[in-house]
Amino acid sequence: MWIGMSTGVASATAAAVVAWLAALCYYDVRQRRLPNALTLPGAGLILLVSGLAGCGFAALAGAAALAGAYLAVHVVAPAAMGGGDVKLALGLGGLAGTFGVGVWFLAALAAPLLTSVCGVVGLLRGVRTVPHGPSMCVATLGAAGLALLA
Repeated sequence: MWIGMSTGVASATAAAVVAWLAALCYYDVRQRRLPNALTLPGAGLILLVSGLAGCGFAALAGAAALAGAYLAVHVVAPAAMGGGDVKLALGLGGLAGTFGVGVWFLAALAAPLLTSVCGVVGLLRGVRTVPHGPSMCVATLGAAGLALLA
């Protein structure tokens, strides 16, 4: 359970995060874009809730680190990473950072690995590109879930 949250509040927060991640995955797979209306408010809410739970600095550090890394890739190779992925990295980096450095690293490393696996499978099926957002969401959810189970 998150620091300072009752079981009910933690459960409601987790359900809201899962719904947000599902909506992001849906949009990225169907439309190949991550809308600002989902990425930015979600990031803001994650940072706010993390701050209220006493993990504000960790969430901000995680958000800045992941978004900074994604921004660097976007600047060097804009065709390889879209701006939506960079904005999504704010919220997901904040979420993973809330649970600690180990969770952050697991999420940050698992996302490109998942996208790579999906890319290879896609190539075998004749698909030339795969969205990265769903891998980011699944990796972060998985890493956070492991932290909650520990």
